[in-house]
Amino acid sequence: MSSKTKPPTRLYSKIRVSDGSHFGVRIVVLNNPERRNAIGPQMVNELLYALDDAHADGDIRAIVLTGEGKAFCAGGDFAQMTGGAADGPVLPPKGDYADLLLAMTRSELPIIARVNGPAMGGGLGLVAASTFAVADVDAQLGTPEINVGLFPMMIMAVLARVVPRRELFEMMLLGKKLSATDAVRLGLVNSAVRADALDSAVNDLASEIAKKSPLTVALGLRAFAAQDDMDLDKALPMLRDRLAECLGTEDAREGLTAFLEKRPPVWKGK
Repeated sequence: MSSKTKPPTRLYSKIRVSDGSHFGVRIVVLNNPERRNAIGPQMVNELLYALDDAHADGDIRAIVLTGEGKAFCAGGDFAQMTGGAADGPVLPPKGDYADLLLAMTRSELPIIARVNGPAMGGGLGLVAASTFAVADVDAQLGTPEINVGLFPMMIMAVLARVVPRRELFEMMLLGKKLSATDAVRLGLVNSAVRADALDSAVNDLASEIAKKSPLTVALGLRAFAAQDDMDLDKALPMLRDRLAECLGTEDAREGLTAFLEKRPPVWKGK
């Protein structure tokens, strides 16, 4: 058990947060179904709070991000983005969409995007910034901004890390939509399954993560984020030091001992 404490309960308007039936899983639902879960400043701000709270909770091992209803996220909420009023309670400002993508890519908890329907524009950015993505086989994913005279500027940064260059230009410049199967082929999504198998696939993935040392997972994701923008000559020495840090943990000693003794490890998160 970590020394971290339970975060406060917050009143959200555009998302819904709960703990899953599996231990250690925090479920975050984009909850704007009347606009197909379009994402605007208010939802972005609430997601930043939800991410921080999950990291502060010592029991959480993984975050599942999904959408209410039949859509994951249809893209930007243009009404709010152009100065429309917020709905319901408003939390103090924590950051904008760029801050959210950065927080997701630097998350020390694995984030699983449960893509239950269309993921367009800003919604696709959330998928690309997640650690894993499992999609309904009938879901479509794309960047249609070009069709309304916009360009997926911030989304491009996270998409370019997972989608090959030629296919990315097709998506951005032609407004091309991908099937979930094509998204798997391009590496944007880990797997595409039938709608009735989506929860099982996500739960299996979250359960496997929960079996690992939470400290090792955090150290690994932190190191991955640190090396992502480094040249090789800087990344390798840094990772050598991070390996030494990992080897110095109680969980590493427990894992190696358990391997030699042919028994399951008992993680302490230290």
